[in-house]
Amino acid sequence: MQVNLAEFWPRILEATNETLLMVGISLLAATLIGVPLGIALVVTRKGGLIQNSPFFNGLNAVVNFFRSIPFIILLVAILPITRFLVGTSIGTAAAVVPLVFFSGPFIARLVESSLLEVKPGVIEAAEAMGASPWQIVFRVYLPEALSSIVLNLTIATIGLVGASAMAGFVGGGGLGDLAIAYGYQRFETDIMVITVLLLVVIVQVVQTFGNILSKKIRRQ
Repeated sequence: MQVNLAEFWPRILEATNETLLMVGISLLAATLIGVPLGIALVVTRKGGLIQNSPFFNGLNAVVNFFRSIPFIILLVAILPITRFLVGTSIGTAAAVVPLVFFSGPFIARLVESSLLEVKPGVIEAAEAMGASPWQIVFRVYLPEALSSIVLNLTIATIGLVGASAMAGFVGGGGLGDLAIAYGYQRFETDIMVITVLLLVVIVQVVQTFGNILSKKIRRQ
């Protein structure tokens, strides 16, 4: 049976809001986890500000472990954790948990990459002036790498948009759930096209905003 698009638009708008909510909450939580992990990977590595090889090797292995698991498998694998944390394994709230597990280590790697782009001479100058390791992190590393970090967080956000769509396979809500329920299972091609176009628009807006913000920071 064909869906009446005029009557279906409220459901499409609701699914769009669910996707934006999932991505927003997941990005915030994953950033709060990923940024400190990225900093730790840089400062504890060999030659880092507070070199600690055992800690670095352990953290590096954990990040690599989670980075190596495809999202759709991670989504299913941590269902017991998801149920424990939010009391359910379906819906928008449940989708946030695997999204954070997936994107936190990814953001850690992106932040690590951005910090490693900071010129060694700048770090050496700060050390020569007597700055402590954490002063160097917050007054040198992060300000110098901020433009790159913004671009990398933009990449992470776009990745979250794609992952949130995959969450629809397990009833995660949002545009992905809508596309699967109507566009795939009921062969409603028009619904599928609309959801794809909305996801494209979201990605374009995120990428444009990230580019503008990064460029503005770089010029300061």
